[in-house]
Order: sequence, then C-alpha cells, then structure tokens
Amino acid sequence: MFDSSIAIGVWHYYAQRASMGLIISEGTQPSEDGQAYLWSPGIYNKEQVEGWKKVTDAVHGAGGYMYIQLMHARRMSHPDNTPHHRQPVDPSAIAPGVPMFTKAGMQNAPVPRELSVEEIQTTIDDFRKAAACAIEARADGVEIHVANGYLVHQFISENANTRTDEYNGSIENRARFAIEVAAAVADEIGADRTGFRISPGNLDYVGIDEGENGLDVYRYLIPELTKLNLAYLHVLHLGNDDFLKEVRDMWPNSLLVNRSGRPLEMIDEDIEVNLAM
Repeated sequence: MFDSSIAIGVWHYYAQRASMGLIISEGTQPSEDGQAYLWSPGIYNKEQVEGWKKVTDAVHGAGGYMYIQLMHARRMSHPDNTPHHRQPVDPSAIAPGVPMFTKAGMQNAPVPRELSVEEIQTTIDDFRKAAACAIEARADGVEIHVANGYLVHQFISENANTRTDEYNGSIENRARFAIEVAAAVADEIGADRTGFRISPGNLDYVGIDEGENGLDVYRYLIPELTKLNLAYLHVLHLGNDDFLKEVRDMWPNSLLVNRSGRPLEMIDEDIEVNLAM
C-alpha cells in the first residue's frame, strides 16, 4: 500500500478528521485474495503494518481513535487488480454482473471460483491474522465489513450464495460465515476492539439481493453477535425505520447508524431518539 509519498497523503487525510473522535478507515483487504480495487490498502504483511503505523500515530497525535475496516471484496474484483492475478473466489460461482475499473479501463468482473469448505476456514483465519496486524499497527480496533456486496455479505445474500453445504440452505447457515469471522477476530484481539458493519435490506447493490427472508437472517445474526459482546454494530440504514428500531432492541451495545444523504442539521437525530448511541 504505502510508499513514502502515498503514506504522507494518507496520514494527513485521516489526521485532519481525527476531531470526529472515532475514525473508521477505508476498506482494507485482509489478504491478497481480498483485494478489489487498484491501490486499495492491505493489512496482512509487515510493510503494510509499518505503513499503517504512520496513519494511526497521526490520528492518535491529533486526539482521535482509529479502527481499520477489514473488507474482503472477492467477486467484486478483477485479476488485473490483484498482486497474484488469480480468479476471484466467492461462496458460489456467480458473477456480480457489473463492470469495474482496472488499469486497462472498465472491465466486467469475471465469474468467481467457489470456495471449498477448507478455503472458507483459511479465509476466516485471514481475517484473524489481519486483525492482529491492525493491532500491531497501533489501531484501536477493527471493523468487519459485512455490507455493500462484499464477501461476508455475499454469504448472507440469497442470489450470491447457492451452496448446498453448511454455509447455505437455512437462515442459520447463511449467517454462519459472518458469525465465525466475528468470533475469530474477537478471539484474536478482544471483543472490545471489534466492530461489525451491516447493510440490512440492501437490494441490488453490485448485484446483491438478500431475498425475501433477508431481514430474518439479521434477526438471527444480531442476537448471535450479542453473545460475543462486540464493541459496536454499524448499520448502513437504507430507510426501513421499523427494522432499525428492531435492531436497536436486539443490540445492547453501541450502535452506529449511517444514513446516506442526511443534512448536517439532522446529523444527531438518531442519537436524540436513542436509535444510535
């Protein structure tokens, strides 16, 4: 990720925003297989750890806190954008049906290869190791990205996951991978350093459709996550206020609510009515 010129720009960018209190980084891949976009950052090797130290130190020096968001993109990728140029992997061999930017210009994201059960366990371990690297880089914690059509969200989504094993076929199975990733990360760095981002009801985002019982997956997933006592749940809110109230009732710890397009004068409304805290 970081050569010296890029590192300077990145730590300035984040340090300028440290007065917000908690900074959650851009999506950061936990492995080579997790990369989606050209020049997106990673947090899985020594060089990346050293680069992120410059960012976290700058944020802390400006009085803020820093969580690194772990985002495994997979089918939302292209071999031209990754260091190993391999075919993307996914819960099932289903292309997202969208183009993405590469060095050669816009190209369609290719059909991914379905992960084996053994490879799923390796991917969970990649999240664990990346979380450890984030703490080594002096981050205050990590946020697991389970939204916006990326890998963990793909396991939840009906049209991206057509497996016939223990990772699909029931609500519990569709939530299994997300729970196992959260448990591994919390075990590695502590639940109090682990956040979790979701986008319930996310329809047709980069080819994602959670299906008719998509919200029921979250009604199962969220109470299971409470057993881990994670630091916070981060909800990309897409307009279903009734379900957001359900989430608030299900989740006892800090709840971050991200409402796209809210005007500045209404920015604290969810806190005022006890939906976010």
